[in-house]
Amino acid sequence: MKRRSLLAAASAATVMTLGGVGYAAHRRGRNPYYRGPTSDHFDGVRFHSPDQAGDKDLADIIRWQLARQGEAWPKSFPSPFPADKPPERSDALRVVLIGHASYLFQVAGRNILVDPVYAKRASPVGFAGPKRVNPPGIAFGDLPPIDAVLITHNHYDHLDGPTVARLWQAHQPLVVAPLGNDAILRSYDETLHVEPRDWGESVDLGGGLAIHLVPANHWSARGLNDRRMALWCAFVITGPQGVHYHVGDSGLGDGSIFRSVRERFGPPRLATLPIGAYEPRWFMQPQHMNPQDAVEAAGLLGVEQALGHHWGTFRLTDEGVERPAEALASALAAAGRPADSFLALRPGQVWTP
Repeated sequence: MKRRSLLAAASAATVMTLGGVGYAAHRRGRNPYYRGPTSDHFDGVRFHSPDQAGDKDLADIIRWQLARQGEAWPKSFPSPFPADKPPERSDALRVVLIGHASYLFQVAGRNILVDPVYAKRASPVGFAGPKRVNPPGIAFGDLPPIDAVLITHNHYDHLDGPTVARLWQAHQPLVVAPLGNDAILRSYDETLHVEPRDWGESVDLGGGLAIHLVPANHWSARGLNDRRMALWCAFVITGPQGVHYHVGDSGLGDGSIFRSVRERFGPPRLATLPIGAYEPRWFMQPQHMNPQDAVEAAGLLGVEQALGHHWGTFRLTDEGVERPAEALASALAAAGRPADSFLALRPGQVWTP
């Protein structure tokens, strides 16, 4: 019985990490995170995307969990790159993958962390759920002074509340997050300064550097009853080093979200795109791109250089640990794109133009 309970807890933690808990038939209730006017993507209680597929229901979730026959991951999958020790500042663009979807972007003399997760598990509980198989690509103590922290959405593999609170105490950064996530973040430290923004809104970091929130094909949840009660987003960073487009999680959809970024900002110089957590496709396709989708998204963007993340650190779905990188290489070859135009990054790996 104890083993069954642990397996059930681990399964539930995995599903909550992915935002898979929540049902298509929602009760209209009170939103604990955000109160604001209705819009084309907020009905007064829950956020939605007009171009997105509907939610999976409980039967879909049970079907996936009962039928899981995914490829096992090793207990350890160390990066071939040593942990990075970044410079204190960089005027030129410098990008380091910390792990999974966590990055340090150094640009125009500013240090920006995106979705920093230093937890051992991407989970609402410490004893179950996806456990990291490699250490962070930058040790917490080796981080440079952090000016801003960007949070794309509230799933546990992207919003690590204790880590953000620790960063706040150490660096006092500006925290930028989509609507509703400010309440979640302040539950970890009520003194946190968070700038919540809607899709289409921006935050000026000074020095010609700005952060813009744009739509993503995804959703949000921290528990059983708060599905889509906080907004999710992708980020566009504009500044002296050009346009950088970052997606934490998103499905490809009809491609319109990528075309709209190109139309508004021009072809990005750099796009950081997710390439993992995509099997089984019948379940994951609306919210997670696979490598083939990511290559198509890069083409729609007209991006000069793409970097791949969201793979190789936390086992969230059914594909093997190395399959995203292998599938990315195949997708690039099939599209006639150079192998070095889209790199599957590993923790500690540094990219500079």
